[in-house]
Amino acid sequence: MNPLLIVLSILIGYFIGSISFARIGLKLAKANKNISELEIPIEGEDESAKVEIFGANAASMILGAKAGIAIGIMDMLKAAVPMFLFRFVFYPQDHYYLLVWVAVLIGHNWPLYFGFKGGRGFSVIFGGLIIIDWLAAIILPTVGIAFGLFVAGNMIVGYLSWLFFMPVYFWFRTFDSIFLYPAIVVLLLFLFSIKPEIKIMIKYRREGKLKEYNKGLYSSSPRWRGMRKMQDYVNNIGKLKSLIGIVAVVLIIILFLNLNLLPK
Repeated sequence: MNPLLIVLSILIGYFIGSISFARIGLKLAKANKNISELEIPIEGEDESAKVEIFGANAASMILGAKAGIAIGIMDMLKAAVPMFLFRFVFYPQDHYYLLVWVAVLIGHNWPLYFGFKGGRGFSVIFGGLIIIDWLAAIILPTVGIAFGLFVAGNMIVGYLSWLFFMPVYFWFRTFDSIFLYPAIVVLLLFLFSIKPEIKIMIKYRREGKLKEYNKGLYSSSPRWRGMRKMQDYVNNIGKLKSLIGIVAVVLIIILFLNLNLLPK
């Protein structure tokens, strides 16, 4: 790979990633509330936790689900479009598009144009997966949701776990470190970006208010409310949940061990 093109692909990815469609959407909608003013109420307490996210989910808390989905799609495209061009048009024989993926995520989470305060990059990561391996964009979220709902019994785990499965997926899918390393970097960047949320959860856990915080979180946005409904539905199926959980673990193991046999 050409060193100049490596630098160029990283710079292009970062500057594109720094575009905040959440902020643009709020401005176009002439919202009467700034994204930096969002707070999550702590149920039963006379306090709230400041939202440190500046992405599609935060925008949906102000503009609603449809606007949140539209902004999420735009965030997916800001990763998918440059990656598509690098992979299929400009440099089909090289892997510059993987560098673009990582750089767009960095720009999205720490945007140059907005004081390095951005989102968490779920849509960016997902948009990149579509270009790298379309099956990953289907399998990983499905596995994550199944694991969270039926194995961990926590939809927040399901919301996050597909990112932890991602490096494992690419290793068993390709047995090639050129895909494994970017997946690991993307996971680490995501974990670093959610440090504010982790600190808040640790704080409320120490104070014995984590349950109240989680309730406020689940009611804060259309996405979280939808995940709460899924969790409540699964919790109501009783003992069948454990059986499905065992089956899910077995199927996940079988699936990952045979990923290299699936169509590419």
